Formats: sequence, structure tokens, C-alpha cells
Amino acid sequence: MVLVENYELYEILGLHIFGRKMQHELILIDDLLFALVGIEGRYISIKRVHGKADVVSFQVDASMDLALQELAKRIFPLCESYLLIDEFVESRSQFKHGLVNHAFAAALRAFLLDYQAMVAQLEHQFRLRRLSIQGLWFYCQPMMGSMQALSTVIRKVSANNYAGSAVLNLLQSQAKAMAGDSAVRSLLEKMTHSASNAYLSILERWIYEGVIDDPYGEFFIAENKSLQKESLTQDYDAKYWRQRYSLKKDIPSFLANIAGTILTTGKYLNVMRECGYNVQGDFLVHFMDIAREELLKKHDEISVEKLQSLLDLALRTTAAAADPCHEDLTCCVERASVLKGLSRLKDLDIKNVSHSNDLEEPISITGLETFSLSYKIQWPLSIVISRKALTKYQLIFRFLFHCKHVERQLCGAWQMHQGVRALNSHGTAISRSSLLCRSILRFINSLLHYLTFEVLEPNWHVMHGRLQTAKSIDEVIQHHDFFLDKCLKECLLLLPELIQKVEKLKSLCLQYAAATQWLISSSIDIPKLDEQSDGSFGSGKLKSKNPSQVLKVMTRNSAVTDSILKFEREFNAELQTLRPILSSSSQAEPYLTHLAQWILGVGNDQ
Repeated sequence: MVLVENYELYEILGLHIFGRKMQHELILIDDLLFALVGIEGRYISIKRVHGKADVVSFQVDASMDLALQELAKRIFPLCESYLLIDEFVESRSQFKHGLVNHAFAAALRAFLLDYQAMVAQLEHQFRLRRLSIQGLWFYCQPMMGSMQALSTVIRKVSANNYAGSAVLNLLQSQAKAMAGDSAVRSLLEKMTHSASNAYLSILERWIYEGVIDDPYGEFFIAENKSLQKESLTQDYDAKYWRQRYSLKKDIPSFLANIAGTILTTGKYLNVMRECGYNVQGDFLVHFMDIAREELLKKHDEISVEKLQSLLDLALRTTAAAADPCHEDLTCCVERASVLKGLSRLKDLDIKNVSHSNDLEEPISITGLETFSLSYKIQWPLSIVISRKALTKYQLIFRFLFHCKHVERQLCGAWQMHQGVRALNSHGTAISRSSLLCRSILRFINSLLHYLTFEVLEPNWHVMHGRLQTAKSIDEVIQHHDFFLDKCLKECLLLLPELIQKVEKLKSLCLQYAAATQWLISSSIDIPKLDEQSDGSFGSGKLKSKNPSQVLKVMTRNSAVTDSILKFEREFNAELQTLRPILSSSSQAEPYLTHLAQWILGVGNDQ
């Protein structure tokens, strides 16, 4: 009987102890969830070492069950890492710590959002009573290695007050040291990439413009502003070239092999800038500048050899020189316009072919309409990019090249209008011309935007994605040909009626741009005559006592106004005839919807 009573007593006592242990475990899990985001709980406290901001530890109350204490201590390193990273993000988010540290802190903040989402999911499971302390330890395991690796980096950055190149080198070395843990290495490489973006922006300005934009002294090239170029002719021991710009000791390891080349490149560009030359990064824009005189000639008077030498110069003196295949790029001058060239391609699905054969050639074809790029295609690449494929590329290029030329001419006209904005031209022929110029420029900008950002770029990405999954050369050829034919079609080149209207509008744009200088100079001269007669600019009243002078002013004013109105009428008329063609074509060809919206918008501005 006594044994039975004792057994029941022990059973009750055991249940009581088990119940207390379960209660302690629940409280401890709740505390641990708070500790995971750096908050103290009932049984868990945070201990800091005075004078050492990066030394922090979590402690569990000694009254807690020993087994639970041991499990909690396994999770504490994750809590400590979070607290360290969070405090680093807050302290290094200020710009005074440099752009690299700021970018690194931003990347860490994004990473902590994922971490906090994990803690929130664990808390949700705990509220549903589905989470034990062993389960909490299990779910925290994947984050443990990543958080500890980041905390190691942060401790070193904080202890040594690293910035700029030192931070990038530390991240890269830690990533290499984690070769055995692919997840942690991938995370550190991602952090390196994010932190280096700001640094590479400084590098970009240096190698493209010869300018050091480094407000916090992080760049590996130092600038000694006390050395001026004037000292070269005055000081016997002048050290401008060698010491104005020099390499620092801290160089990013991924740039160490080419640091000298980067230094020299920027120094050359800086000298060019000091001489007043604009540095061009786009080889095609640079080529259009230096080859303008030759391209304005008739196609049968152009020297292809001269154009090739100018193209080579543009390639060597711009960013294109870094392309290992830039020497394979050549130029050629065709004998016919783009429209005629399209009508001679038999395999293209050109709508209204009977009309396309009757396309009228421009009276005077210059190199701007017939210039094209070519490429030395080697075997076996020629299997994919055949002569036919290259011809299609050239047709698209020629159309874009001429559109770009039209845009450049209109930009020049717009700049001329901006140059006379200071004059009181309200209500004069200049203000009327300025409105027309803005409308015409918007038309060509809309066309270029459509061709580049709504046709070529998205179709290129689609083709690139398909090529990644291609399993044979036949599939590669098929995807590539489909890309070219789709681009030709969506670039309007297979719609003769539509492309003719666009070419007519482009021709009007060029005529207007060419006449702008005369229009503006004539408009400016007219008020000047007024000003000489009555002393008031733009009064509109002719008080000159010389009848011949009055007649001359009125005649010129009328001629300028008539010319502007003529351009305006012709442009609007062509735009109006384009409306129904675009509207009807966009129903059968949905890709024209965006272009139609842009063009109709230009018309509405009028």
C-alpha cells in the first residue's frame, strides 16, 4: 500500500516537474525569438564590454534548466551576429564613412530583411504551438554560417576602420576563404558586388572622362590639387605629370593588374579635357562627328578608304577599343537607299510588294543614307550570321543611323533656339519656330524610342533567352532568323506605305533643321532694325523715317513667317496622313500601338 502511494506521489511529482520544464521551454523559446532580433527577455540578457562596441554576448538565467541552457547557448551566436550587423548598418549608413561602406550597409540591410522574415515565420509557428526549442535550433542552422561570416567581416572593418578598397579586398578575400561553403561564398560575393557599385561609378568617370569624383578619398588614385599645369613652364623641378595623379597603396585586388593602365588612361583624358576637347565614349557618335564632311558627299564621291580610317580612329579612341573584336568592324557605302534595298530582298514578307517596286529614290543620295557597317565573320560563326543575315542587320542599322542623324540635326536647331531665349521673342517668328522645333524633335525622339526600347532591346532579350536553351545549331539559326525578321517587321521596314511616310517626315525634319540658322538670324535682324528706329526691342511698330528700310523689314519679316508656316503646314499634313495608316495598321499589327500613341500625341501638341 505504501509502495502504491509512493508511486502515485512520484507520478504526480514527475508530471509537475515535466509541466514546469515545458513552461520554461515555452518562455525560453519566446525569449529566444526576441533575442534573435536583439531584444532582451525574461531569462535572456545582453552583456556588453565597456569600450568595445563590437563585443557583445547573450546570457541565460542560471535558474533555467541546464539542458535548456545548453540549447539556448547554441543559438546565441546567431543573436550576437544579428545585433552586430544591425548596429554596423546603423553606424555605416552615414555618408561620412564613405560610399563603399554606405553601399555595403545597404546590402546588409536588405539581407537583414530576409533574416527578420525568417524570425517572423518562426514566431508564427510558435504561436500555433508547433515550435519546440529543438525545432528552433534546426530552422536557425541555415542562417548560422552566413551570419557568422558577415559578423567576422564587420568586426574586421570596425576594428581597422576600413573604407573603400580595403572593404572590397576584405570581402573578396573572405569569399575566397569560404570555398567549401557555396552558400556563404555566394552571399559574400553578392555583398562584394553591391559594395563595389559605388566604387565602380568613381572608376567609370575616371576612365571615361578623366575626372576623379571621390568626395571621401576612397579611390585608389590620389589627386594632388596643389600641382598645377602652369608649373611645367615655370618650375625646373616640375612633377605635374608624375605626381598630379598617383596610385595609392590600397588597390582593389580585382584591379591590381591593370591599375597602372587605368591611371594612364585617366591622365590622358584629363589632359584632353584641360585642352578643351570633349571626351566621347560612344564610338558611333564620335564617328558621326569626325566623318560628317565625308558623309555629306554624294555616294559616288565618297572615299570608302577615308571613312574606314575615320572609323578605325573612332574605335581606337573610345570605349570600343576594349572590345577584342573591334578590328573586325568595317564600313561600306551602298548604291541604293534603304527602301530600294528592301525591295530587292526576295525572301522578305513585304506588304504591297507591287507598290514597293515603284519606290522613288531621293534626288540626291548622300553617304548619310547609304553608309553602313559590315563585319568580318569567321567560320564557323558564318553558319549563323550568313550574308543574308548580315544584310538584314545592315538594313536595320542604316535606318537607325539616318534617324540618329536627323535627331542630331534637330538637336542642333533646338540649341540655336535656346541660345536666343534671352531675347524678348514672345509673339515673334522665333517663338513660333521654337514651338515647331519642339514638336518635330519630339516626333523623331518618339520614333527612336520606339525602335530601340520597344523593338530592338526586348526582342534581343527574348532571343538571348531562347539561345540559352537551344539544343542544336538548327535551333540557334531558327531563333536568330526569327529575331531579325521580327525586328525588320516591327521597325516598319516591311511596311512600304508606312516607311515612305516616315521617310517623308524625316526629309522635312532635315529641311527645317537646315533652314533654322537662316530663320533665326533673319528673325533677330528684324527687331534690331526696329530697335534702331525707335529704341524699343520687339515693339512691333516701325517708326523708321526711311520708307525703303521699312519695306525691307516688312518683306523679310513676312518671308520668315511664311517659311515657318510652310514647314508647319507640311509637317502637320504629313503627320495627319500618317494617323489613319498607323491606326489601321496597329489593328493588324499590335506592336504598332505604342508608336501610334506617341505619333498621335505629337499631333495633339500641335
